[in-house]
Formats: sequence, C-alpha cells, structure tokens
Amino acid sequence: MRPEARLEALEARVVRCRRCPRLVAWREEVARTKRRAFANETYWGKPIPAFGSANARLVVVGLAPAAHGGNRTGRMFTGDRSGDWLYAAMHAHGFASQPTSVHKGDGLVLKDAFITAGARCAPPDNKPTREEFANCRPWMVGELELLQGMRVVVALGGLAWTEFLLAWKARGGELPRPLPKFAHRAETLLEGVTLLGSYHPSQQNTSTGRLTRPMLEGVFARARTLLA
Repeated sequence: MRPEARLEALEARVVRCRRCPRLVAWREEVARTKRRAFANETYWGKPIPAFGSANARLVVVGLAPAAHGGNRTGRMFTGDRSGDWLYAAMHAHGFASQPTSVHKGDGLVLKDAFITAGARCAPPDNKPTREEFANCRPWMVGELELLQGMRVVVALGGLAWTEFLLAWKARGGELPRPLPKFAHRAETLLEGVTLLGSYHPSQQNTSTGRLTRPMLEGVFARARTLLA
C-alpha cells in the first residue's frame, strides 16, 4: 500500500477513536450545544485527522483542537484565530496556498507541509491530561513512521514540543541528553530532522504580544531556510 493510502487509513481510524471518555463527552456536548454564532452549523464533534501531504518535509505539531474551531469544522487550525495566524505565516513562506482557513471546503492546500497535534479531541479548558496525551500518542507515532520525507518540525508551544519528543522516542528515535528545552526559536537536531520551537498562536499569546506576527513568520522563514 502506498504511503498516501496508509496515511488515509490511519486518519480514518483517528476519526473513529473513543479512547478518552472525558474528551468524547466534552467534544460531543460542545457539538450539541454549539456557540450562538455557529448555531446553524453542523459541528464535526469527532477527533480531528491530521492535514497535509504524506510527502511533506515540514511537519507542524499543535496542542489540541479548539472547541469551536477544529471541533466545529473538522480540520486542524480551521475556523479560529489561531488558524488565522498560523496559515498566514505558512502562506507567507510558501507552505500554504492561501492565508486563511475558514472551513474544509475553502480550497486551502498545504504545500510540502503536514499538520498534526498532540491531542485530537477538543479538551475542556484546552488542557488534555497526561493520560489523554498518552492515549493519543500512537496516532502521531504512526504518522511519523509514514512521513519519510520529514526534515523540519515546528512545535507550537511547550506541550507540543514535549509530545513530539515522546512520539519521536516511541517511534524508535534517539533523544539527546539532556533533553532539549522548549523556547521560542529553540532549535535542535534529531537524526537529520530539525525541531523548531514557537510560541503557540493562541489568542492569549497573540493578544498579549507574547507572540507577534513577525515572530511567528520568523519561525517559518527559518524552516524554509533549513529546507533549502
């Protein structure tokens, strides 16, 4: 089976996952009750599959879907402000066909890029538990096994950084000692793959100025340089 077909099969299994009772209950409750602004929409309300090409050299790792973003639209970083920031930065450096991501049918195509996350279900208060991360980790491990062209990974936030390192180890990769610490623009080499850190484009980070658009674009500019 071709890598693309194997990846499609893996993501189909992600969408059917019910390993975490708390997350299942929460994502489905949010999908039922909705936000007033989206009252006429049908929410996805299931785990979010990864998004992008099996041949991607750039992998972006997020934390978890937003309750009224990915959990509503069914696509990573779609329909919320975090996605507005992320795709604008990716588009600026040629990794996305357009700077916005509104819904699954909006025509957005990733270019040489793949987006995944440490947790695939929207969690209460945006905080998956350690057990929930562990339950979800095999999905990322499976993706890493199939992404043979991966050369650069951008981790959005400290939890995404940690989850990627744990998935890398579970996949059989070597980790440096001491373990590399997360920071914005942190950079470490893992057996031919460069891991870059970025603050997460959450509303809390962007509204307070902890993360600015030039800061986020700078991370993807560095990714582009490394791939060149």
